[in-house]
Parts: sequence; structure tokens; C-alpha cells
Amino acid sequence: MSAHTWTRRQVLNTAAGTGVALGAASTLAAPGTAQAHDGRPGPRPPMKIIAIEEAVMLPGLITQGTALNGAIPFKPEVTAQWLKRLPDVTGQRLADMDEHGVTMQVLSLTPPGVQMQPDAVIAVTDARHANDMLAAIVAEHPTRFGGLAALPLQDPQAAVREAHRAINELGLAGFLVNGHTCGQYLDEPQFRVVWGALEELGAALYLHPTPAPTGDWGLLKGRPELVGPLYSWAAETGGHALRVILGGVFDDFPGAKLILGHMGEFLPFQMPRLDVQIQNINTRVPLKRKPSEYLVDNIAITTSGVMDDTMLQAAVKAMGIDNVLFAIDYPFEKTAQAVEFLRNADLPSAHRKKIAHRNAERLLKL
Repeated sequence: MSAHTWTRRQVLNTAAGTGVALGAASTLAAPGTAQAHDGRPGPRPPMKIIAIEEAVMLPGLITQGTALNGAIPFKPEVTAQWLKRLPDVTGQRLADMDEHGVTMQVLSLTPPGVQMQPDAVIAVTDARHANDMLAAIVAEHPTRFGGLAALPLQDPQAAVREAHRAINELGLAGFLVNGHTCGQYLDEPQFRVVWGALEELGAALYLHPTPAPTGDWGLLKGRPELVGPLYSWAAETGGHALRVILGGVFDDFPGAKLILGHMGEFLPFQMPRLDVQIQNINTRVPLKRKPSEYLVDNIAITTSGVMDDTMLQAAVKAMGIDNVLFAIDYPFEKTAQAVEFLRNADLPSAHRKKIAHRNAERLLKL
């Protein structure tokens, strides 16, 4: 059944069965129009804004929320606010969007999502449950929310089936994977069938950091501050993306598209060095192109958490304006700061609109 053919009763029944409260679709604004949380029309914002890395915690999944379990020395008052906002869909989240003129959030499971579930059968069930819930939210609020589906990579063939279902039946916008899957990375041979499905579907995959380490990293010992968003997540996620490049994934699937948050997890600013040093290294897989070419042709980046005009200008120059998208990283970053950064960035109007919404509409078919 297509998401477009769901009845209102089916959507509400799906939501009710999982405990997420959904509001009345009739009170929602059309794209590009602000709406007060009590249903009263608000002022029309100067531009349409789509944010694509926006976390949600859905009921019934075992491994959610472990990024906040104390391994990283977050301030307790900060994590309390995050945990309050993560399960919410139509309360504080919509009010926050309305207050700051955000037209749409594209929702995805907060890390680690389904990636750390060691039982493949449970991972498949959890992914289907999560994707059904995301589809219900989107169907109830089609102008305010999109969804990036979970993939149970523990069983690659099941992940392929779920990918087709998520796009063709549920109408979701793409996929998000939270880092490695129980220590396995996306360049490994068993995932070639998944990449083939993504290329066939024309669906992008957002590679998000995970709070789950794969082993001890001596650099971090005695410095827990380095664990997480301050350093290690960007280094690990950027390294994961380099594994995908060096594994020849984009030579085998040239139409595949990967999205990286946080202004590209260091990689756009390392492109010249990557191109020089690859000439000095015997790669296990012979590559057809330079690393920078894969970055530009197969990878897009978002602004999440890096709200600085100098970094944005460099990223646009390195990646091209068509490969830079807006994201907030709600609730972990502040919407007000992210939107103010976007509105005040030193960009031509056409470029601002591409980052604000047009690139997301094209890449995620929103």
C-alpha cells in the first residue's frame, strides 16, 4: 500500500498502536508558510527551509538513546532537555519549527538506531516498526515532516527488501544509517546488494555518527571530552565514508549517493591532500578516479552543527553548491542558531535557496 493511499484512520491507528501522538493534519501550514502551534496562521517566512538531519526517538526500539548514557560527559541538564524533546513530534518540535520558520524536518532515528542490535531478526523487525511509524507521521503531516528510513544491515537481503518497501510502499525520502553495524562497515562485500538497491531506487543514504565504539582508541584515553561530537564522531564518520570510496563502491555503483552531516565530517577540507597522497599508496582496490571526484559526484553534505560562514564558503567551493544542504541536528543543536546562520550567510539568493530547500527537494524527492 502506498503512503499516498493511506486513509486517515489507518494513519491514526498506526500511531496509536505505538504511542506517538499525532495532531490534526488540517491545522498544518502549506510548505513555506509558518503556522502558529495553536493553529492560527503566522507570518510567511522569507524562504522555505527544509532541515534533513533531525532526530526522533520512537517507542518500542531497544537500542535508542545510548548516546546519552554517560559515556560522553554531557551536562545532565542538557541531556534532560534532549531526552524530553526526542520522543516528541507535534508538541515542542512543531512549536520550535513554527517559531523559527522551519518548513519541514526530515526525521530519522536517533543514534544508534537499529545498527547496534546483534540479533538480525530483531533488527529487521525494529526497522520495519520504525519505518511504519515514520511513514505514519509523514502521512499525517506531509507538509511538515519527511522521513529517512532505517536499514537492518545485519541481514543485507532483508535490508534490500526493506529499502524497496520504504520507498515504493511507504513513500519515505531516503535512508539513514548510524555508523557501523555491529562492527561492520558499508564498504564490506556483503553490502554490495544494498548499494545496488539504493542505486536502483535512486535513494540517498545519510551516514550519521554512532555513539558505539568498535574498540579502544588510545588517543581518547583520559580525555572523554574528545569522545562524541567534539571530535571522534566526525573522525570516525569521515573515515567510514573514506572506506566506502576506497572500497570501490562508487566505481561499482556510480549512481549511488551518500550524505554526510556536520559540513562533511572534515573531508571537504582534506580533498587536496587526499588526491596527493592517494598517488603514494597501493590501494587494495584500484580506483578509477581521484578521491575528490567521488566526493563531488557521489557525496552531499549538510551544515548540521557547523554554523560558521567561513566554513560554509569553503565547503561550497570544495563540494559545489548543488551538494550542500541545510540541517539543524535537532534537538542536539539550537534551531534559532542554525536558521540565523542560514539567513545571514554571505550567499547569493539562488545559492541560499538551494541550501535551504531546493537541494533537499531534488536529492530526497520531497
